[in-house]
Amino acid sequence: MPLRTDWQSAWRDSINDPYKLLSRLRLEEIAARISKTAAEQFPLRVPQGYVKRMRRGEAHDPLLRQVLPIDEEMRLAPGFSLDAVGDTQARAAAGVIRKYHGRALLIATGSCAIHCRYCFRRYFPYADENAARDHWRDAIETVRANPGIDEVILSGGDPLSVITSKLAELTDGLRRIGHIRRLRIHSRLPVVLPERIDAALLQWLASLPWPVSFVIHANHANEFDDSVDAALAALRGAGVTLLNQAVLLRGVNDNVHALAELSERGFAAGVLPYYLHQLDRVQGVAHFEVPDERAKLLHAELHSRLSGYLVPRLVREIPGDAGKRAL
Repeated sequence: MPLRTDWQSAWRDSINDPYKLLSRLRLEEIAARISKTAAEQFPLRVPQGYVKRMRRGEAHDPLLRQVLPIDEEMRLAPGFSLDAVGDTQARAAAGVIRKYHGRALLIATGSCAIHCRYCFRRYFPYADENAARDHWRDAIETVRANPGIDEVILSGGDPLSVITSKLAELTDGLRRIGHIRRLRIHSRLPVVLPERIDAALLQWLASLPWPVSFVIHANHANEFDDSVDAALAALRGAGVTLLNQAVLLRGVNDNVHALAELSERGFAAGVLPYYLHQLDRVQGVAHFEVPDERAKLLHAELHSRLSGYLVPRLVREIPGDAGKRAL
């Protein structure tokens, strides 16, 4: 099926009112669960196409749960912080984070087409920490000055929220750095706003001189539909390797059936499972947490049910560790 090219129009049409969202889903009876304070602090944003994949009249829909601001977000939880993964202590320059050997992560933007309620960077100071400002100059110079960096990772927010010409500014600068060997892009937009995968983006990806890993983020099989499949097929056609990382979320995918369906549906769309993350413990998300013992049991069940290449690694990010910690 043809891909829409006007992704910015599709983004502008997103739903930003939680009550309008519930009305669209014929779920007005659960409006009392909405937290106006949570919605003010971290506003609802969800594209129309993603809403169409939600099940009407189903209060426990796994896609709705990921985006609806509810009262549970406002409960302070011990052990949960504002910087759950140690981004601040790993800062190397404005919008440049160095946690792991050989890699530099660039915060391209604070914008995203969807606001996931479990977002670990919901309190991140994007106004000050933005690698794209000043034509990426500081970020490029930081990478150039560190010959040990051989992989650049684009993150955010969502880096595909940035227009393609701005992304090309970055890669044009990186082309002149001989020690860069790989580019990795982490983006939820192919899943939540597949219109973003347009001709200009695909042309840019196909022109890059390095192997490109594209890590999408889907937590449930219901997030895939024909439009997502078409976007992912187009990305594969541009020569990128597609991986999926998911977050284990209570009430969304914390059962072996949902996890198995996610791996199988993603693989059918050409995406290999990569990571299954335990929740990053940022304030406001404790109601999504799955205990480690339950997570390990689910992962073992998944191993017994699926071929090994369909089983993502179960990991947790610990600030200061040299890599993701396997559970």
